[in-house]
Amino acid sequence: MIPNGVKHNELRQLVRSQLELLLESGNLEGAKSLLIPVQPVDIAEAIEGLPESSQLIAFRLLSKAEAIEVYEYLNTDVQQALIQEFKRQEVLDIVDKMSPDDRAKMFDELPAKIVRRLLSQLSPKERQATAILLGYGEYTAGRIMTPEYISLKENLTVSQTLERIRSLSNASEVVYYLYVTDSSRQLTGIVSLRDLVIAAPDTTLAEIMTRDVVFVHTDTDREEVARTIQRYDILALPVVDSEERLVGVVTVDDVIDIIEQEATEDIYALGGVQSDGDSYFQTNLLTVARRRVVWLFVLLLTNTVTGAIIRYNESLLQEVVILAAFIPLLTGTGGNVGAQSSTVVIRGLNTEEIQNMGAGKVVFREAAAGILLGLILGVMATVWAYFLQGSFQVAISVGISLVAIALLASVAGSALPFLFRSLNLDPALMSAPFITTAVDVLGVLIYFNIAKTILGL
Repeated sequence: MIPNGVKHNELRQLVRSQLELLLESGNLEGAKSLLIPVQPVDIAEAIEGLPESSQLIAFRLLSKAEAIEVYEYLNTDVQQALIQEFKRQEVLDIVDKMSPDDRAKMFDELPAKIVRRLLSQLSPKERQATAILLGYGEYTAGRIMTPEYISLKENLTVSQTLERIRSLSNASEVVYYLYVTDSSRQLTGIVSLRDLVIAAPDTTLAEIMTRDVVFVHTDTDREEVARTIQRYDILALPVVDSEERLVGVVTVDDVIDIIEQEATEDIYALGGVQSDGDSYFQTNLLTVARRRVVWLFVLLLTNTVTGAIIRYNESLLQEVVILAAFIPLLTGTGGNVGAQSSTVVIRGLNTEEIQNMGAGKVVFREAAAGILLGLILGVMATVWAYFLQGSFQVAISVGISLVAIALLASVAGSALPFLFRSLNLDPALMSAPFITTAVDVLGVLIYFNIAKTILGL
């Protein structure tokens, strides 16, 4: 029995722990009763947290209707594991009742052999719907849309429309927006459920529909789809083909998944980790190491240049040994400034927040910020260096170098993402480790040259 007044996060953990205990003790009836009041998404999360040997048992406790809904929320690893354990008819019953877009998403992750077998055994209607979605590009609106929507003609009255909604509601995923099409299936308008409810019964759709419809094409990138739904604050976005015919709808729940996936990919890229779309913490350790070592190897080779610069200036360091003590301070600060600039610019590019500013204005702004930061930190570093060494010349060298390095780092961190974007590459590839390493190399070079000039060596 789940106690009242428990927070949602605590409730999910409680369900998972109680479910595991009940299954371990063999109390299947108790486990079944436990899951009755729980939401499908929370049941899916609880099953994912169980040992593999218990996942199938827990899933079989669900009714067929619950199982279909819960299955759509499971991650693909668990979905695939369950498919291999199910009897053939059980698999077909679940997969055939899934919404086409969720089914296509699952098929993207399954081995081709299993996908071909499942496709061949689906009902003709579901097989056709899934095949159409799988025929679109992987990261396009066509791939993530659902073909289950309600389209109507504009001469229908409100009462006729409501009757049609009642007859089609079970076959449609989207009922809060109604799409009006002409005889050629071209999208001509949209009616919200709210407008329909408050209108008089004999009013026609032509009188209340909005003709200025926001839509995307089947080949529109899914990130653009997400931005469009966010910009216009809508729950669903119609998708049309090259002839402007309505073919599907992208819903807000799919967009939330896209935003999460894209944000995860960008964060991994910023950290120099190749994700390949997989969950990092569910990936084999050897695979994780292989993906991370690529960037680390590149950075290792780059850092050897820093070592070469230090060796080249060995005579300077022998004369003024204390200069070596400030190398980590300067390179570390420069790397941090560059990482901050690249992070805010990459985010601005992804959200289109800086679209109207232009690259030059953004870089100039970050350069000004770099100088300001450099001056503040440079003064502090100068005082600190003088306190440690007692040499005014060394302290000035450190301070001036820090200003120059901060300026370099902010310009590099803000300009390089724009360069990558102009080359049709992901700006997030200009990752923090890359910028940090580049600034390390150039920062050391700047530091030694400034020190030589000021010290007269």
